[in-house]
Amino acid sequence: MISHILAFVIYLGFMIMIGVMYAKKNNSSSDFFLGGRKVGPWMTALSAEASDMSGWLLMGLPGLAYLGGMKEAFWTALGLVIGTYLNWLIVAKPLRKCTIAFGDSITIPEFLTNRFKDKSRVLSTVSVIFIIIFFTIYTASGFVACAKLFNSVFGLSYHTGLIIGVAVILLYTIMGGYLAVCATDFIQGTLMFVACIVAAIVMVVVLGGPSNAIESVAAFSQRAISGEFGDAMQQKFVANQNYGIVPIISALAWGLGYFGMPHILIRFMGIRSNKEVALSRRIATIWVVIAFIGTLIVGSLGTVYLPNILSPNAAETVFSATIQKMFPPFIGGIFLCAILAAAMSTADSQLLVASSAFSQDIFKGLIKKDATTKEVLNISRLAVFIIAAIAFVLSLDENSSIFGLVSYAWAGFGATFGPLILLSLFWRGCTAKGAIAGLITGGVTVVAWHNIPASVCPIFGVYEILPAFILCLVVTVVVSLLDKNKDAQMLEEFDNFKKMPD
Repeated sequence: MISHILAFVIYLGFMIMIGVMYAKKNNSSSDFFLGGRKVGPWMTALSAEASDMSGWLLMGLPGLAYLGGMKEAFWTALGLVIGTYLNWLIVAKPLRKCTIAFGDSITIPEFLTNRFKDKSRVLSTVSVIFIIIFFTIYTASGFVACAKLFNSVFGLSYHTGLIIGVAVILLYTIMGGYLAVCATDFIQGTLMFVACIVAAIVMVVVLGGPSNAIESVAAFSQRAISGEFGDAMQQKFVANQNYGIVPIISALAWGLGYFGMPHILIRFMGIRSNKEVALSRRIATIWVVIAFIGTLIVGSLGTVYLPNILSPNAAETVFSATIQKMFPPFIGGIFLCAILAAAMSTADSQLLVASSAFSQDIFKGLIKKDATTKEVLNISRLAVFIIAAIAFVLSLDENSSIFGLVSYAWAGFGATFGPLILLSLFWRGCTAKGAIAGLITGGVTVVAWHNIPASVCPIFGVYEILPAFILCLVVTVVVSLLDKNKDAQMLEEFDNFKKMPD
């Protein structure tokens, strides 16, 4: 226990130190929100993927594999791998160029406003509202992951662990801004990667090799299906055995979310050079593939490795429980920090993006247009605190599912911003009215679809991101086509953007 505490104290102290180091480098809002667009390819790639994966990579996804088998977890992971690659391939370079061409935008709402010449500011206002709503939910999932980790490792109460995790995240995010977030995410991404690989390899070796491991998992599945471990486990495994086309489509649809994730998109905007995007893409894709393989192995093998079967409510602690069994205390403590890293690396990015959207697009854009850089930075830091406080309240329920919270927020972002980002980069004729209509349609559809049970109609069993994404896309296109008053300056700037060199 002392070794675990020591490892955690060292790690948390190091994160706070990085925040202090980078605090002095924030001289402008561009520095605080985008690092002055001078972040290298390795840090960009690892920061993007670390912030992307959150606590669900080492808790939610292994828990999904543990509590029902590999099928749902595999198809979800496959959808995310495809989405990661396509996002880097299709969106990264054009978005960096486009945000520079249209007013040197430093936030997604600001970019959309500049891109579509929305003088009413309705588009940025609606964008900020959705960003704050869904990021608050997303951030709550990271807080829940921190709380569950401290509870499972140290036996601390859920709420005590929650307070510790939130406090550390707030400290280095408020102080250091984008560069601190990227630096900590780089370290956290590396730690997550190593932990996934090492844990998976050791588990396979302990079980006598790949063939024995596969046989053990299959045997456990049959025991679970027979009801040996209770009704809840039986229902999950039976559902996975009958995994059909609709669930597969829903799982693959997770990949659509990448096109609309503000905390990932700003990594594309902050990279140092267009020429370095290709290297970042390769690093990010390799990281994601190997990390997913590792976490899926840990989750599935956890069913046969752990002597005591975890309850459905505790399934998301399978990674931490396995680590504690396999490794000496201090080494195990370092790898357990990887779980903390996963949660923190996403929560810090989300807090930063949400606060930047409010301070830059609402405070400076609407409330006080002549606000100084210092005032914007101060408002940003205040916004970080307020959003974190709301997310803290949402995460107080210790029965919260990390995977469930992430799923909802992921759909919200993917279906609202995803189609708009793609259309803004590749369709000259998209207009502000179309973007506003599509944004609202996507957001409302996600919320409505999420809250209608499949028992009403089987179609509502489809993951909400898919219908909402399609509706947002269709509505945006239709309204834009009907809008005959195309802004001449917008069309000219779009043509100039397309002529920009790579």
